[in-house]
Amino acid sequence: MASNVDNGENNTRVETDRGCASKKIAKNTAGNRSDKTWKHGISVDGDAKKIKCKYCDKIVTGGVYRLKHHLAGTKKDVEPCMGVSDEVKKDMFDIVVGLQKNLVKKTREFEEKIQSKDEGVEEEGDALVGKKRKGKEIQTPASLFKKRGVSTQTTINSIFKKGLREEACDGIASFIYNNAIPFNVARSEEYHNMFEKVARHGLGFKPPSYDELRGKLLKKKVESTKLTLEEHKAEWKKTGCTIMTDGWTDKRRRTILNFLVNSPKGTVFLKSINASDICKTAEKIFKMIDEVVEEVGEENVVQVVTNNAANYKKAGQMLMEKRKNLYWTPCAAHCIDLMLEDFEKKLDLHKDTIAKGRKLTTYIYSRTSLISLLQQHTKGRDLVRPGMTQFATSYLTLGSLNEKKNPIIRMFISDEWKESKCSKTRDGKNIENIVLDKIFWGNIIHCLRGAYPLLHVLRIVDSEGKATMGYMYSEIDRAKEKIKDAFQSVELSYKPLWDIIDARWDKQLFRPLHAAGYYLNPQIHYSPNFKVEDVAKNALKTKTPSQWWDSYGDEHQELQKFAIRVLSLTCSSSGCERNWSAFEMTSTMNNVVFVMTNSRLARKKPPRNTADYSLEDLDSDEE
Repeated sequence: MASNVDNGENNTRVETDRGCASKKIAKNTAGNRSDKTWKHGISVDGDAKKIKCKYCDKIVTGGVYRLKHHLAGTKKDVEPCMGVSDEVKKDMFDIVVGLQKNLVKKTREFEEKIQSKDEGVEEEGDALVGKKRKGKEIQTPASLFKKRGVSTQTTINSIFKKGLREEACDGIASFIYNNAIPFNVARSEEYHNMFEKVARHGLGFKPPSYDELRGKLLKKKVESTKLTLEEHKAEWKKTGCTIMTDGWTDKRRRTILNFLVNSPKGTVFLKSINASDICKTAEKIFKMIDEVVEEVGEENVVQVVTNNAANYKKAGQMLMEKRKNLYWTPCAAHCIDLMLEDFEKKLDLHKDTIAKGRKLTTYIYSRTSLISLLQQHTKGRDLVRPGMTQFATSYLTLGSLNEKKNPIIRMFISDEWKESKCSKTRDGKNIENIVLDKIFWGNIIHCLRGAYPLLHVLRIVDSEGKATMGYMYSEIDRAKEKIKDAFQSVELSYKPLWDIIDARWDKQLFRPLHAAGYYLNPQIHYSPNFKVEDVAKNALKTKTPSQWWDSYGDEHQELQKFAIRVLSLTCSSSGCERNWSAFEMTSTMNNVVFVMTNSRLARKKPPRNTADYSLEDLDSDEE
């Protein structure tokens, strides 16, 4: 039985089980809403190709087919939904697996038809062998969504190209070696894209000249980068932004200040300034920051974050007196680093233990023979663990020593150590005494019980992935409670640490924005059983605090706007000082710095492999 629908488009013909042809409108035809996936999304402005997901509010471009993959979490040309239930996700996954299997089947049938035409002169036995090879392929649901490549065959052409590739690689290697270019450049996307585009051009490609690189090509890149920044400026008007500044000293002992702007859309680089003659006085710092606020737009700026030096603090106060609607906030990462510094300076046990740990690592790493012996016992693992800040490194190194306690002890009681010249020297004997001292290892655990909770907070505020203003207040309180529990509520042990934390918190970090962020954060302020719609309650786990207010705060629009602006803020300016060593060679080339830095900041960074700084394992080997 056939039905005709005149919609101005070619109708899809399908064969029924009875062998008859019928006309049927495909479920993904524009204007059709019979596909059951539509109950999980809403078309945007009536456009069937743009659908808003009901669970995460993401607008999916590509119609209901793309929405299925979004809900199924296949990562096929669309990001997976983070708010969909497991039941809907499984349902959608089963659907897209079925669709993909049909597509693969039809593709194979088509390829076999083409192959049979092209290889009609082949012997029957060879054809059977080809079919057997295909039959060995194992399909899994996950593998169905991987891009299918074309099978390769050894030909005269490929052998010829192998020789050409070796010549090309030799030339590329010479360019990299002779110009002292780091090998890591081969891991960048731009490196591979560059060669793909050159290969697409073919023979006769003429590389850009010196004048083109520093002239029209650089100008073109600067313009395209500025266009990208316009998207960020639109976000600043909605959510507000943070101006971050911090400095570094180059090889010529000049003080260079970097200015960046952070918002939920990401961080962008504005400029670098040679502040050698500026950063000494608060008045000059104030004038410099005030000019940057004017450039970004005062109505867009919620806060300015700098380090905690006295001249910056005074400049921040002057800025708030002039501009009543923005705040100066000290860098939280710097404040926590100062807490760790106070632990080391003011607590004798911490001071003595860190000094011995530093003496041990310095002694080993200053002697090649001991480095080799150490790596034999630790299986190549290092003792020194670089941290996010200067004083975090000290405690992370103590943690690394604690993890490798047994291999280090075995090293210093081994025959190789006893037979070495180092073991006969006075310094060598002192180091051996430190390693074999049980009190030293017990003191390391004592230090880590106080430092690890703060390192956990430092990792959160130093994160580039999410705004942290809504968490700072509660995380400091949680760190103090963890310290108290780690010392089994013995006041004599935890109270000195609390006093140091409170002194820094009350003097530097106790700010109106931190308090407002704590109060407005729905993940903290509301108890698990507070009365609200199920959708809004479930969203507490899938949305950031600012996204939650954007979705469910419409009834209180003024509060909604205020909450979004506060909860979208960062707490740290540490991003301003990360990886700036590349600027040592290009600090005067402002356009190059502008393009390079914003390109790096725009890249999606893989999640950093960080420890969880758990206190649970510290008691396991305390002897």
